[in-house]
Amino acid sequence: MSDSLFSVFPNERFVDLGLYQYGWEQCDPLHSYGPFARNHYLFHYVISGTGTLTSTNSKGEIIDYQIKSGQGFMIYPKQINTYYADKQQPWEYTWLEFDGLRVKETLELAGLTMDSPVYRPKARDLSLEMKNEMLYIVHNSFRSPIHLIGHLYLFLDYLTLSSSSKKTVKGGKVRDFYIQEALSFIEQNFQNEITVEDIVASCNLNRSYFSKIFHDSIGKSPQEFLISYRMSKAAELLKVTELSIRDISNAVGYSNQLHFSRAFKNAYGLSPRQWRNENKVVTPPAKR
Repeated sequence: MSDSLFSVFPNERFVDLGLYQYGWEQCDPLHSYGPFARNHYLFHYVISGTGTLTSTNSKGEIIDYQIKSGQGFMIYPKQINTYYADKQQPWEYTWLEFDGLRVKETLELAGLTMDSPVYRPKARDLSLEMKNEMLYIVHNSFRSPIHLIGHLYLFLDYLTLSSSSKKTVKGGKVRDFYIQEALSFIEQNFQNEITVEDIVASCNLNRSYFSKIFHDSIGKSPQEFLISYRMSKAAELLKVTELSIRDISNAVGYSNQLHFSRAFKNAYGLSPRQWRNENKVVTPPAKR
C-alpha cells in the first residue's frame, strides 16, 4: 500500500483564502484517482517520480499531460479529471485543496489556467520554498487555523514568483474599488433578504457591467458568491452555536427554512442537521 498523510482543515471562516484538505502521498505504481470533479482548487506538487493528468480544458476537450518531478498541476472547481502514477517511477507528491476571493487572481498571475494547468518552475530555490510551505502545512495540522492560512499565503506567493508562466495582470483600480464596495455591502447585509439588484444599486452600476467585472475578479457570479458567503456563515453557526436551524436560516437571510436547507445541501452535500451532527464543536465542561 502507498504511504500517505491526510488532514481536513477545521475552519470555515476564511473568505479571502480558505484551506479545505491537504496531504502527502508516496503512490503505488499506477495508483489513480478519478474521473472526478472537485468543488475547490487543488494543487499537486510532484516531489519525485512521474505520472499523467487527464483533464478537460475550457472547451470540454480531453487533454493528457505528462508531469514529472519538480513540476505540479492545478485542478479547477467543477473540472473533470483523472490522474495516475507511472508504473516504473510512481509519483511522490504533496497537495493542497483551497479556495477564496484571492485565488483566481493569484492563479492568473502565475499563468495557470484550465487550458494550461501544468506548473513548471523557473527558479529552483523559489520552487523548493513553495514545496516546503506545502509540507509545512501537511506536517503541522495541529497548528491554529490562522497560522496555517498564513503559510497558505506564503505558498501562493512562492507559486506565483517561481512559475515559468508568470504573467503581469493589468491593474484596474476603479474596478477593484467597485468590487470591494460590493463585498463590503454583502458582509454588512447578508443577514437581510438582499438581492443582486441591491448589491448593484449599492455600487450605482449597470447590472450587466457589474456582473461581468464581478465574475472576472471573483470567479463567481454575484448570486453564486452571495449564496456561498451565506452558506459559509451558516456552517460556522451550525458548528459553534446551539441556534435552531430556523434561527440560523433567518440569521443568514433566508426567511424560508426550506429554501435555506436546499441551498445548504447544494453547497455542502448534507442537510444542515446532518452537517451539524458531523461537524459540531463540543465545548468541554468548565473546570471548577
